[in-house]
Amino acid sequence: MARQMDYHTLREVFSRFRAAEAEPKGELNHVNAYTLVVAVALSAQATDAGVNKATAGLFAVADTPEKMLALGEEGLIDHIKTIGLFRNKAKNVIKLSRILVDQYGGEVPCSRAALESLPGVGRKTANVVLNMWWHYPAQAVDTHIFRVGNRTGICPGKDVVAVERAIEDNVPVDFQQHAHHWLILHGRYICVARKPKCKACLIKDLCPFEEKTA
Repeated sequence: MARQMDYHTLREVFSRFRAAEAEPKGELNHVNAYTLVVAVALSAQATDAGVNKATAGLFAVADTPEKMLALGEEGLIDHIKTIGLFRNKAKNVIKLSRILVDQYGGEVPCSRAALESLPGVGRKTANVVLNMWWHYPAQAVDTHIFRVGNRTGICPGKDVVAVERAIEDNVPVDFQQHAHHWLILHGRYICVARKPKCKACLIKDLCPFEEKTA
């Protein structure tokens, strides 16, 4: 685990990320808050590309919890059976859709606690929805951010909650809205787990990682 980067270095890191891509976007397709919740819940242990392929047809017929309940679990499975753990995910999507209809009038709630109370929705999923839909600077820490944060010192921590807190506590507020998107994309395409692409890295001169590649 690298030492926490100082304020001035963090400003330079995120200034470079912002200069390269001012408005980074999540890669899961959605049309409203509900489909975003479903897409993120389906993305656990699956690729965004695979989820997008499955939900293209699904969201065309079920873009509200009411329509999802009408489709039913078996109908949902027909759309998502190419995604890992599809049976359990289908059960959770139907359950969370029922809760949204019965307890929230068919609307997606906008608090982390309420979102986390939904089946199949954990802290990361809740933070993604809060950030992408309501533009709240929540930090959704995944394996990419955990790796990048600890490897570079941008946001080190022994677990995902500690890494989330490190972002919130240390990254300057003007970068908070997009911080997790920049870090996810950096970890997904540049600072990969094996043989990181240090030659193409925007922040290689600021990174203390000792095992840099050529």
